[in-house]
Amino acid sequence: MKGTALGLIETVGLTAAVTALDAACKTADVTLVGYEKVIGAGKAVSVAIQVVGEVAAVQAAVNAGAAAGGRVGKVLAARVIPRPHEEVDQLIKKFEKNLKKEEKKEE
Repeated sequence: MKGTALGLIETVGLTAAVTALDAACKTADVTLVGYEKVIGAGKAVSVAIQVVGEVAAVQAAVNAGAAAGGRVGKVLAARVIPRPHEEVDQLIKKFEKNLKKEEKKEE
C-alpha cells in the first residue's frame, strides 16, 4: 500500500457513522475497508469506520466525514495514518476480509 493512507472515524451511534462515511466517500476517492461496532466507548455504542486511499484524499475525506458526523451526532475520534507501516497494512487486509464476510452474510 505504498503511497496510501488509513483513515479512521469513530462516532457514537450508527447515524453519525453513516453520515460521516457518506460525506467522506463523496469528498474524495477513498474506499471503505471496514467498520467496527465498539461497545462501551464514551459510555455508549460507537461505530468506527476505516477508509483507505491516497494520503491527500484520505485526509480530505476524514476531515469532511468528521465534520458531517459531528453535525448529526458525536465524533469521538478522527485520524489519518499516512503511509502506514507494513504491520498496519496486514490489519487493513484483515478489515477488508471481515467486510467481505459481512457482505456475504447479508446476501
